[in-house]
Amino acid sequence: MAAFGNTYYSSGSDGEEEDEDEGPEGYRKGGYHAARPGDRFAGGRFVAQRKLGWGNFSTVWLAYDTLLSRFVALKIQKSARDYAHAALHEIELLSAAAKGDPTNSKCVIQLLDHFKHAGPNGQHVCLVTEFLGDSLLRLIRYNRSKGIGLSRVREICRSVLVALDYLHRELGIIHTDLKPENVLLVSTINPSKDPARAGFAPILEKPEGNQYNGTTISFSEKMLKVRARRAVVKISRRRESLGGVTMEMEKERGLDGISMKCKIVDFGNACWADQQNAGEIQTRQYRAPEVIIGSGYSYSADMWSFACLVFELATGEMLFTPKVCQGCSEDEVQFSCCYIFSTHLHMKVLSYIYLD
Repeated sequence: MAAFGNTYYSSGSDGEEEDEDEGPEGYRKGGYHAARPGDRFAGGRFVAQRKLGWGNFSTVWLAYDTLLSRFVALKIQKSARDYAHAALHEIELLSAAAKGDPTNSKCVIQLLDHFKHAGPNGQHVCLVTEFLGDSLLRLIRYNRSKGIGLSRVREICRSVLVALDYLHRELGIIHTDLKPENVLLVSTINPSKDPARAGFAPILEKPEGNQYNGTTISFSEKMLKVRARRAVVKISRRRESLGGVTMEMEKERGLDGISMKCKIVDFGNACWADQQNAGEIQTRQYRAPEVIIGSGYSYSADMWSFACLVFELATGEMLFTPKVCQGCSEDEVQFSCCYIFSTHLHMKVLSYIYLD
């Protein structure tokens, strides 16, 4: 999990590595709300179905809107004051985005509702958004980090650029944390994971026992299961690297039929261009040079992150993965890499100009 913001996770795809559990220590005063399937929110309107994922600030649940008979995503913020303040800031930005996009065509996640929910650990700000699919990070991993093909990259670029143009030019918002985790496909990779397309019957009452089919499973037991699944995935990937992948498995992992339409999500660290965040922005691997050296930033910071994202989609590898070396900080290493890359790109462009 990155150190910045809250990532919306979808239900995931078969065979993928599970995200680590948030751990029991977060469920205390000021922390997460311990939701369970069948729990009701907003006076009973929204019913929790299953947890989709978690972030440093919140957990995200699949929920059922009993008023409009549809599945939605329910983001439940930690209850401490700082987290609540961050949630209210996110609501402000997403409300502005939704107001300017009545046709839902700008490729930004739609905020549908928000409210406060009182629980044992305090009062939690909750955001209700449309239910989306898997993240681009999961798409990259699903395709075994081989790159998804330039035609698919173009489709994704179209959606992301529509969103950035809308945020930058029309709203004056800088996202500040654009990365594969924070761009979600509109549909799930596996159709059976989409509650609407798969025809899931919503949970409207609390099941007997808890979400683990009536058996009590501790956090440590749950973590053992997660680690076991992760070990299986690692073994499978090791076999693949040794050439043990069958043609049938390759066919099963094809990207044909998967829609590349996507939306930008997670505005927990976004800001108005004229009210910028204090301190560092952006996840390390997608951080712009001007942010690294502390010279101020603008919309171009998002565009740098976008370029890094495009490279990762096309190749399956991160463009920048700086590591500390003797006598150099991560910032110095990364800035050097940025400089070398930019110089190389500049020379490449000049060579094309002179060749023409």
